Amino acid sequence: MPDMNGDARSSSRSSHGAKSPTRVNGNGSMHRSMEKERPSYDRTDTSASGWATENEDDEGPEKKTQSEYEKKKQTFITRAIWTLVMIGIFFGSMFAGHIYVIIIITAVQIISFKEVIAISNVPSRARSLRFTKTLNWYFLGTTMYFLYGESVIYYFKHIVLVDRVLLPFATHHRFISFMLYVMGFVFFVGSLQKGHYKFQFTQFAWTHMALYLIVVQAHFIMNNIFEGMIWFFLPVMLVITNDIFAYICGITFGRTQLIKLSPKKTVEGFVGAWICTIILGFGLTNILMRYKYFICPVNDLGANIFTGLECVPNPVFIPQTYHIPFIPHNWTLLPTHVAVSPMQFHILIMSTFASLIAPFGGFFASGLKRTFNIKDFGDSIPGHGGMTDRMDCQFIMGFFAFMYYQSFIAVYKASVGSVIETAITGLSPEEQVEVVKGLAKHLYNQGAVGIKVVEYLNENLRLAAKR
Repeated sequence: MPDMNGDARSSSRSSHGAKSPTRVNGNGSMHRSMEKERPSYDRTDTSASGWATENEDDEGPEKKTQSEYEKKKQTFITRAIWTLVMIGIFFGSMFAGHIYVIIIITAVQIISFKEVIAISNVPSRARSLRFTKTLNWYFLGTTMYFLYGESVIYYFKHIVLVDRVLLPFATHHRFISFMLYVMGFVFFVGSLQKGHYKFQFTQFAWTHMALYLIVVQAHFIMNNIFEGMIWFFLPVMLVITNDIFAYICGITFGRTQLIKLSPKKTVEGFVGAWICTIILGFGLTNILMRYKYFICPVNDLGANIFTGLECVPNPVFIPQTYHIPFIPHNWTLLPTHVAVSPMQFHILIMSTFASLIAPFGGFFASGLKRTFNIKDFGDSIPGHGGMTDRMDCQFIMGFFAFMYYQSFIAVYKASVGSVIETAITGLSPEEQVEVVKGLAKHLYNQGAVGIKVVEYLNENLRLAAKR
């Protein structure tokens, strides 16, 4: 209770020792600062329900460790299952036929592009910028139309150029592709908003970088398929082999860090994987060269591992005899000559590139992820992260395989498609008729066709010309 002089204090304590002070000033106004009475319990720790349990301090770390173990176990199981799924899809599509591999490469292109673009699309949504995502997909479609069209026209001229509907698209394909791109360019300029110019131009550059690093390089992987399944399968397997042995050699005897972008990569693992990749490349090449399904260019998209393909093998797959220079001729215990196909020398170069250069595609991807402070490009593959995380080295390896093949291995000769293209683009209709007549007469002289075929063509082509 307060006393009569107006400056008194009273404090009442509860049985638990909580205070409830009251103050009165000289003017007679009272200010109270109430504090809820809180029961105090002598607890050292509580469970999830808020109450103490026995041996809590002992069981806590064990439960935490067990939880982490279960999480790692589940991640490992998921990763292993999806690894088997990817292996099954890869080999199943490869044996089913070239068209199925092309479909998978197309899907990889689109998913990888989506993952890379998604990194920069988050701020665009925050800024409420219109048409940013639409333009990204438009440029992807335009680029794929141009690249796919180039491949189809190049490898299937004998089909495309004789079709009345496809002929205009084939002869004017590049101009159509250019105009489609210009339309996107104009639309981008028209969508620029004041105050966001720098950001939008950054997005424009980012989109084109993704198109070049993913879509364009994947296009050359597709061309490798048309040239022969071996030129697709070998580069892919070399990268996978190098990645596996880099991990094995690294954890076995790796000591020296290779690059700061990937702290777990070691020099010992890098070199050890190079040696192992060369050895496996020689063995795998020796097996694949025996099957025409792998070494023949695609002339039938309906072919599969059971129907096979027929062609005249590229000379690179035919064994040649080489003299061993450092063995004297009078030595009879050691062979002085060896029969080796030139492809075995080429695989040495390809294995070296897959081991020493292709991993920098992965380092580039690691630097890109560190720039945006992300662990993976996405979660397209459960347990493995994004599609781009698995394909970062494959893109540059496929690009190299195409360039190397075209520069040192491909045999250039006249084809039915190239002859038809030259006749269509370089001759008038009257001159094309004369070419057909001349070919018919030549085939008759060679005994390939009868005289009735020549007479029929001469009569009907002459009448068509008059009309």
